[in-house]
Amino acid sequence: MEVQHKETDSKGSFYIGNGAEILAEMTYSKAGTQLIIIDHTEVSESLKGQGVGLRLLKTLVEYARTNSVKVMPLCPFAKSVFEKRSELRDVLN
Repeated sequence: MEVQHKETDSKGSFYIGNGAEILAEMTYSKAGTQLIIIDHTEVSESLKGQGVGLRLLKTLVEYARTNSVKVMPLCPFAKSVFEKRSELRDVLN
């Protein structure tokens, strides 16, 4: 299961899917060119408890580092992971 990325002018997501079905997704909104706001994370019942949400967040953090973008986590899941994992906090706004 590979994490994929899609983006428009104002929104984007990191997701895992099989064909047309999205099984896990972390969505964000762009606030200008230097900030993304994580607004929602959802993981299907079939993948719960497998660390998929964390995988999505780590992929988003790598994207932010590569593209020199800061992150603001409004999503409760993402916010809690940033609080627990100091190694990810360098991308926080």
